[in-house]
Amino acid sequence: MKTRLMKGNDAVGEAAIAAGCRHYYGYPITPQNEIPEYLSKRMPEVGGVFIQSESEVAAINMVYGSSSAGARVMTSSSSPGISLKTEGISYMAGSELPAVIVNMMRGGPGLGGIQPAQGDYFQAVKGGGHGDYRTIVLAPASVQELYSFTRLAFDLADLYRNPVMILGDGLLGQMMEEVEIPVDAADTPPPEKPWAATGCRGRSKVIINSLYLDPHQLEVHNRKLQEKFSRMVEREQRSQEYRTRDCEILLVAYGTAARIARGAVDEARAQNIKAGLFRPQTLWPFPNGGLLEAAGTAKALLVVEMSAGQMVEDVKLGIEGRLPVHFYGRMGGVVPSVGEVTAEIRRLEGELS
Repeated sequence: MKTRLMKGNDAVGEAAIAAGCRHYYGYPITPQNEIPEYLSKRMPEVGGVFIQSESEVAAINMVYGSSSAGARVMTSSSSPGISLKTEGISYMAGSELPAVIVNMMRGGPGLGGIQPAQGDYFQAVKGGGHGDYRTIVLAPASVQELYSFTRLAFDLADLYRNPVMILGDGLLGQMMEEVEIPVDAADTPPPEKPWAATGCRGRSKVIINSLYLDPHQLEVHNRKLQEKFSRMVEREQRSQEYRTRDCEILLVAYGTAARIARGAVDEARAQNIKAGLFRPQTLWPFPNGGLLEAAGTAKALLVVEMSAGQMVEDVKLGIEGRLPVHFYGRMGGVVPSVGEVTAEIRRLEGELS
């Protein structure tokens, strides 16, 4: 391993290079601009392609084209920019094309502001675009995970022939932390893709398409996609627990909010309150099994988000109505403090006692 001090957005770019990504298309928007800035320098150094497109819509369709030809390809944006890409993401899911899409969330709705937020959860995990499709959604909580999850995202995208989203936020993208990089990180070649449209090679014709005018054929295609999404649910649930073995109040949080919640758990423990933290690392598929296990001794759950409480719905589904689910959050780019979350834990502990 070698260790580098890296900004989160830069770590995403370097991980994409290490994963064998040689095609990046994007359009500027704060707070993810360092990703295209970094790759505008790095891609030419490794013989790759960097294009600042004329719009987010153009960028995602460039991604569609490169993926169709078998390339490992990535785009990135923030919140309203991802909204513009959702049509193309649905097209890619329907055409079974792998790609990595990075969203460094900012406050909303609308243009909102440039401060970090988590208001895009619904957009990411419920599809966002049109039709019955899903994307695996990875939720890093450190610069190290931004690096490792980016590499993982390319592997998962190729494994399932499906877009994969990395859902970060402006704070994660801008912070600097040490990153451990494997010494063999350079140049991971993409796997063979016999399905790709790479020109005539004396083989049967390859057609990449999401248009089926016959409704029965489209239903068959949709059933195939749903079987694939079911395999993702079975195999790709990821999560992390912290001080959950004897906890009575289980916090559930992801990304930056999970970092804050972890500090609140430690403060609560110092005040003799048995708190613990369950951190989903995949937001879809949501790690329901891990949540039930982590909540084994809990009396109540407290969801902490930088939003109006979008993950609360999935937590309630995951806990199967066995425990009450409470919520604490801030919106619009306001980041909750450890003290605020600790105070909410104390308030909830008082209700339970």
